[in-house]
Amino acid sequence: MLKMKNLKSTQLLEENAVLAAIERSLSMIEFDKHGQVIWANENFAETMGYRVDEMPGLHHKIFCTEDFVTSIAYEQFWRNLRNGKSFQEKIKRITKSGKEIWLEATYTPVLDHNGKVSAVVKIATDITERETNARDVALRLQGMSEELHEKAELGIIRSRDASIATSKLVAGSKENMEILESLKTQAQSIRSIVKTVREIANQTNLLALNAAIEAARAGEHGRGFNVVAGEVRKLSNRVQDSIQEVNAHVEGITAEIAKISKVTAQSVEGITNNQTYNEQVVMAFKEVENASTQLDMEVKSFKEIF
Repeated sequence: MLKMKNLKSTQLLEENAVLAAIERSLSMIEFDKHGQVIWANENFAETMGYRVDEMPGLHHKIFCTEDFVTSIAYEQFWRNLRNGKSFQEKIKRITKSGKEIWLEATYTPVLDHNGKVSAVVKIATDITERETNARDVALRLQGMSEELHEKAELGIIRSRDASIATSKLVAGSKENMEILESLKTQAQSIRSIVKTVREIANQTNLLALNAAIEAARAGEHGRGFNVVAGEVRKLSNRVQDSIQEVNAHVEGITAEIAKISKVTAQSVEGITNNQTYNEQVVMAFKEVENASTQLDMEVKSFKEIF
């Protein structure tokens, strides 16, 4: 019997020690089943901005937000507690000065010897600082997400504008290439005409020479014809000189057209590549936009949790 008595005494001491340790480290308060405060420890009173002797008799509603007190959820909350159902949740509460705080709280119904709920014990931890920090982080993340989203949209718009401008340049460059090809064709036609005129001039010069020979044979009667043949030969020589000059100009124009064609072709290639890069940039911005949208959703979900 003595051993049993000592064992019970030891267990009682241990239970008291555990309860004392819990009370020192946590905020504790006890309500009757109607929500009136029976007692509260120093930690809870200090957390809520009250003195310990002010707590008894206060109603649970005084610690809650008005929208919660006037809601159906509040009635269900106490109905569940009176039915013996525990409650554990992160909750918002109001201090004596009207400040909002956050608690990690557990409400545990206390049963009497008949198994009926006679009171409710609440154990809580003040998590306001953690909650505030988490919400600050969430707000900053949301701000960053919105800014990223705006910049992504602006990037898409500008990239599309650049792509449209590039497309116009490509179209204009291709048109220029077509014009240059036409000039090449015309230059080739001029070259062919010059060749034909040169051949005619050569034939004319040969005919003038033959005419001069025949005029010399005709003696006095062919003197006038000889003058005409000389003038024709002079004209033929002038034509040859002009043709040579025109041919030089045509060759110069052809060479310049070739240079312009080469530069234009390189320009078209560069613009086309730039258009491809712009399209890739637009796709990259779209991916950034999608990522920022996903980030915004995650941040909103994070805010709901905290």
